[in-house]
Amino acid sequence: MKRTILILLLLFCATTLTAQITHTPQGNYDKNADEILKKAYKKIDNASGVTFTVTMTNKDSNKKATAKQTANVTYQRGKYCVSFDGNIIYCDGIATWHWNKGTKEVVINNLSDAQDDLMNPGALLANYTKNFKAKYIRKESNGDAVIDLTPKQSKSYYKIRFIINSNNVIRRMEMHNYDSSSAEYDVSKFTTAKVNANTFVFPRKENPDVEVIDMR
Repeated sequence: MKRTILILLLLFCATTLTAQITHTPQGNYDKNADEILKKAYKKIDNASGVTFTVTMTNKDSNKKATAKQTANVTYQRGKYCVSFDGNIIYCDGIATWHWNKGTKEVVINNLSDAQDDLMNPGALLANYTKNFKAKYIRKESNGDAVIDLTPKQSKSYYKIRFIINSNNVIRRMEMHNYDSSSAEYDVSKFTTAKVNANTFVFPRKENPDVEVIDMR
C-alpha cells in the first residue's frame, strides 16, 4: 500500500513566529520544530491508545486528484490497525499483516521492509532526528504549526510536511515527491481509547479459510 500525501497551500499570517535555529556540531538545530514535534510525539505515543480517521488523497504532477480513500486507524505505541475498503492492515510493531477480504488472502511482511510508514506516526517522529532534518515553517492564523521534514538519505520524495494543531495533535501529513506528484493524510476524529493487544494481530483462528502468504 502506497503511503503518500498532498499539499494545500496556506497563507502566511501576521502571527507567524520566527524560527529559532541554533548551530551545533551536528548541523542546524531548529528549536521551534523540535519542541513541537516532541510534544506531538508524546501526545500520540504516551496514550493508552488513540483512534482516528484518515482521508488519503493522491494527486498527479498537475495537482489533479487521482484517488481518494478513507481509513479508520487504531494506534498504540508503534502498533496499529487500519481498515479501508475491504482491507485491514495489522501491525504489532514487528510484522505487518495485509488482509484483503475480497481475495481471502493475508500477506505478512517484516515491518522493517516498509519504508517511512505513515501509518506509524509515533515511530516516524521518534526517529526523525536520525532520518530527517526538521524545519519550522510558520504558524497559521488558526494556531496550526507547519513543519517540514527533509530526508537525509535519497528518497522518492523530498519532504514530509506536518500540520500540528495547538493541542499537539497531528492534523495533516503531506508527502511531496520528486516527480511532482503529491498526497495528503487528513486526520479527523482523533480520540483516546483503551485498546486490546489482539487488535494489532491478524485473527488467524477466527479466519481459517483465509490463505496466508508469509513474505518474511
